Amino acid sequence: MFSTSDIQQLRRMGIEPAQAAQQIENFRNGFPYMPIVAPATAGQGIVQVGSEEQAELVNTFDRWGGSRLKFVPASGAATRMFKSLYEMRDAGKTSPETDTFFKRLSDFAFYDDLMRVTAASNRNDPQATLNGLLAESGLNYGQLPKGLLKFHRYAEGARTAFEEHLVEAALYAKDANSVARLHFTVSPEHAGRFRALLEKVQPAYEQRYGVTYEIGFSEQKKSTDTLAVEPDNTPFRNADGSLLFRPGGHGALLENLADIEEDIVFIKNIDNVAPDRLKPDTIHWKKVLAGMMLKLRSRIATYLAELEQGAGSLKLKEIATFLAQHFCITLPEVEAEQYAALLYTKLNRPMRVCGMVKNAGEPGGGPFLARNADGSQSLQIVESSQIDLRDPAVKTIFRASTHFNPVDLVCSFRDYKGGVYDLRRFRDPATGFISEKSKDGRALKALELPGLWNGAMSDWNTMFVEVPLSTFSPVKTVTDLLRREHQ
Repeated sequence: MFSTSDIQQLRRMGIEPAQAAQQIENFRNGFPYMPIVAPATAGQGIVQVGSEEQAELVNTFDRWGGSRLKFVPASGAATRMFKSLYEMRDAGKTSPETDTFFKRLSDFAFYDDLMRVTAASNRNDPQATLNGLLAESGLNYGQLPKGLLKFHRYAEGARTAFEEHLVEAALYAKDANSVARLHFTVSPEHAGRFRALLEKVQPAYEQRYGVTYEIGFSEQKKSTDTLAVEPDNTPFRNADGSLLFRPGGHGALLENLADIEEDIVFIKNIDNVAPDRLKPDTIHWKKVLAGMMLKLRSRIATYLAELEQGAGSLKLKEIATFLAQHFCITLPEVEAEQYAALLYTKLNRPMRVCGMVKNAGEPGGGPFLARNADGSQSLQIVESSQIDLRDPAVKTIFRASTHFNPVDLVCSFRDYKGGVYDLRRFRDPATGFISEKSKDGRALKALELPGLWNGAMSDWNTMFVEVPLSTFSPVKTVTDLLRREHQ
């Protein structure tokens, strides 16, 4: 299948030929649908935390002295955010969104910058305004990542989404030494801009919030790129005969996440930030989730130690009940002598506590109970593309879902002896995704790796906690910045 030059190309990228051959097999065979069993709902897979317990969990986290880090995927360009504006600029197509954009133009945090790059004589010209915002000669917002766009306006000046994450980290993710650690995954073409912005704003935020920032940046690794194929599933080749590779989707960031060794890792999307007046809810609930993580992790450590020492039948029953109550894990049937080992395996895994909001119509994944390959059942975050909506029974389960995944995760990668889990061992390779694309006018098929909070974390211990909608303020289109939660 692969020539000598192909193998050399693969090796340069850090991809083994067997790995590439498996990708070809994935194209040929496709991926199975996720067998969902039921939606996770309040009281049935989603925990609702009362006010007294919230206070207890916040106190647990505040008293904890371990290391923590905030991980923010920030590489995607904001092009889709400005889709309607491009359509107006390039094809004259107007819409309610473009009408709102111009009617409330002065309400955007980037308004002053836009006026600076738009000649005074052209400020009433819609085309000039759109070019000022989107064109490379202007603000070039359509090609920048969301993290570099100005989201919120304050008396002292506007803040980018990147800066809002710095502020958040100072308020809930600093350690006992007032060190706030963050890690951003960025694209190579924008890494310099992020670093320049950090250099410009870091001293002011450190002084204002009394913290020292330790900021890391990384790029998606070339070894996570995936082969593209022709419609007949043979490798797609460039004009020079080389193999074509494409980025493997956000699931590729598992490799970046695997390089982190802090005790607790917060994960949040770059565009989900609130202005200062609405931050208290976010701070409170992040601490609640983290406190829950610490509470569960402590019990797991105790149970694992007891299993290693030879737990009796009553303790085994207690552990099975713990797994069922907190992680909704239903165990498969095994021989009696294998039961303790099964419990040990289910406990000894990475863990995540995931905030879930009530579904308000946002597109994206949701919380479900699903059946695993080993016959067990567990909680999973599932995208609609992972399930067979042609099946009436599956469609009924999907429509009964009440909550939405806002990507609000608190994770633990450390085992109870202090080692760090190899996260690659806990993903489900059968949860990839195949899509149809094109290059140079030629049709091709592309492969995405298991999603970062979907298949990449499939074999983690997972708890879902209901969090208020006030903690979720994504920006999918430019006019989302005009919503109350961003003004």
